[in-house]
Amino acid sequence: MGKESSNKAIVILGNGVSGITAARHLRKNSALPITVISEESPYFFSRTALMYVYMGHLKFEHTQPYENTFWEQNNIELVQKRVNQLDAEKQLLHFEDGSSLSYDRLVLACGSKPNKLGWLGEDLKAVQGLYHKKDLDSLEAWTDSTQSATVVGGGLIGIELAEMLHSRGKKVHFLVRESSFWNTVLPAEESELINCHIRSHGIELHLSTELKSIQGDANGRVAQVQTSKGATLPCEWVGLAVGVSPNIDFLKGSGLDLGKGIRINRFLETNLPNIYAVGDCAEQLEPLPGRQAVEAVWYTGRIMGETLAQTLTSVKTSYQPGPWFNSAKFFDIDYQTYGQVSPSPDSKKEAQVFWQHPHKNCSLRLSFDPQNLYFKGIVSLGIRLRHEYFDRWLCKPTLMNEVVKTLGQSFFDPEFSPTYQAEIQSKWELKKSSFALNQ
Repeated sequence: MGKESSNKAIVILGNGVSGITAARHLRKNSALPITVISEESPYFFSRTALMYVYMGHLKFEHTQPYENTFWEQNNIELVQKRVNQLDAEKQLLHFEDGSSLSYDRLVLACGSKPNKLGWLGEDLKAVQGLYHKKDLDSLEAWTDSTQSATVVGGGLIGIELAEMLHSRGKKVHFLVRESSFWNTVLPAEESELINCHIRSHGIELHLSTELKSIQGDANGRVAQVQTSKGATLPCEWVGLAVGVSPNIDFLKGSGLDLGKGIRINRFLETNLPNIYAVGDCAEQLEPLPGRQAVEAVWYTGRIMGETLAQTLTSVKTSYQPGPWFNSAKFFDIDYQTYGQVSPSPDSKKEAQVFWQHPHKNCSLRLSFDPQNLYFKGIVSLGIRLRHEYFDRWLCKPTLMNEVVKTLGQSFFDPEFSPTYQAEIQSKWELKKSSFALNQ
């Protein structure tokens, strides 16, 4: 075994949003020694911005919110190595190169890894995901020799890859195993709107279709794929976007309680002393009602990092993520959701009112409790909303009448953009009257 460091400190494994937020807030509140370990990039960057680098809207340095000197100026040590083992009893991290590092308290912020499902040919050249900076570099290297590409997986990364390749003039086949795009999250009308929008851009959308195998050429590069419907699709590049899983394989046998992720309590503590977990790799033992045990989204990772820094420097603090929120873009259609909006609601627990513009790609869906008409959530397509309004309406019980009456104020730039206030109000009045008749 290599040389062991004698400088015990708070060690953060991972430099994504969770780990770096924890480091920043630790430094704000203390002079504790902090070490950040990253095997990927020595500097924090926004993963969600990788697509815009490829499409030419940003340079990679624009995805980095801090100067490269930030860590030195804030006395945060950086170690760019790969950890392959945790010895919790001795409080040691062992690196792939044989060296090791000791810690007083360890923060596991090791993120996610793209799923592979054991397809024949998934390890051929030009078959990849889009998660790391090296994936962006790999895609760039293969682009000039690619005329046709196949993207597998109907989630957010899948549609990002389709848009990226389309922006470079590539023919794109998009395989989605569901009967409609993202219909496990989007209600039927919104899902169909996105189906049409994808096809309008010339993307070949294959619904209810799975990847069967990937076949290569004589040089070991992908040449075509076979689908579950028996189709053969010639292509020179394949993007695998079938979700991510917590990056925890190297922690097996460490004594940590592992499930889908690293199991933690409401204080972000693991079952082992002085070890915490935050971000995509963390699995909550007591998730809030209606929330997932593992939530791989940017804002929850940030809140976890802030919360843990408080615990480690001042007052033990429980993780309170607030109302659910997510956002994305489907080509040029903005998507936002706040609170709870089910794609297939239980009519006893959730009712919905839906409005869709007759000519534009925009819609709003509001959900509410049918028993007391309290607002539960919203999904918007093509309309940008202000977070502060929905945070307030969801943090304390708010009647739908109040939400709908002032909904236009929650739109960005309501003085310059249509708010569709009258149309949405009319939809709500009809819905409300049907409840009055039934009661």
